[in-house]
Order: sequence, then C-alpha cells, then structure tokens
Amino acid sequence: RRQRQMCIRDRLCTPTGAALLKQFVAEFGNMPVMTPQAVGYGMGKKDFAMANCVRAVLGSDSREGTDSIVELRCNLDDMTAEDIGFAMEQLLRAGAPEVFTTPIGMKKNRPGVLLTCMCREDDREAMLRTIFRHTSTLGVRVSVCDRYTLSRRQYAVQTPDGEIRVKESSGWGVLRRKAEFEDLARICLLYTSDAADE
Repeated sequence: RRQRQMCIRDRLCTPTGAALLKQFVAEFGNMPVMTPQAVGYGMGKKDFAMANCVRAVLGSDSREGTDSIVELRCNLDDMTAEDIGFAMEQLLRAGAPEVFTTPIGMKKNRPGVLLTCMCREDDREAMLRTIFRHTSTLGVRVSVCDRYTLSRRQYAVQTPDGEIRVKESSGWGVLRRKAEFEDLARICLLYTSDAADE
C-alpha cells in the first residue's frame, strides 16, 4: 500500500528513462544468463521508502547454450509394467529424446506411475497422439521448460585394440569426454577371452 501511494505521489521513471526503454527494450523478464562485462549504478536525488537507484549490466550473450523443451506428463494406475514399457518404446521410436517413469501414489491409495515424455515443440502433437494411443490416461499435462545445454560432438579414436567412440560435451566452462561403454566392454571381453584361452 505504501508503494502504491508513493507511485501516485511521485513518478518512478523519468521521461528520458522511458524513452530509452522504448528504444532499446524488446521484452521484459528475468535477466538472461550472461557474462557481465560492466555494471553501472545511477542514484536519484529524491528520497523514497526504497532505494532510488537504477542498475545497468552490460554483458555478452550466453544463450547459445539454451533452448526450450516440452514436458508431457500423465499419471497411470491401471496399466501393467509391460504395457507401460511398450508405450515408452513407441514414444522413443516417434522421436522423443527422453522418456522416463516415476513411482507415485494416486487416489484410493493406489501405487501408480508418472510417465514423463520430453520432446521438441514441433513434435508435441505427435507425442500426445502416441501417449493417448498407447496408454490409458484421460489427460496429459504440458509444460514448456527453458533448458541450458552443453554442446555435444562424437568422434572416434583408433587404438591397438580397435576403434573407440568418444562423446565430448563442452560449454559453460566445462569440458567432458567419455568413451562409449559398449566399445570398452568389447575390448574388455577380448582380453577376458584371451585370458580364458590361456
């Protein structure tokens, strides 16, 4: 209430400030993820109940490692594990990058399963059709989530024991490399077989 009264009594934005916002601001929201390069503060001459200052942050855009993903969720308490597994397979075949289940409690104290499917916006309708076709749910909840990601690439390394595929992820000050487990297991089995023969 005090803030509303203060706004009625005094303006909180100068005409110059309003002109700058009109000229340079495309949208309002939370400050994006960025690498700050400079921070400036300006102090007003009037005394208010709160600090009369403005802060400006200049930074380089770090949104190249961001995107959005659609999360589809439904609760299931009348399907067998085999049926749920089949539905998950169909969603993955339809192009879902990730599908998983979570144990939950439902009405009448029934144990149930929360089925979650992650997909791109362009694939939303196809995923919804797949969920309704292969599950018993009567409704699907939808959320659009912002996501921060590392850039990924895969390359092969030649070794005396054969080719090993390596997955590399980088960004946000991180660099990770991980050898493909199946390739390591294949080489391990070669040595295990050789030892058994001896």
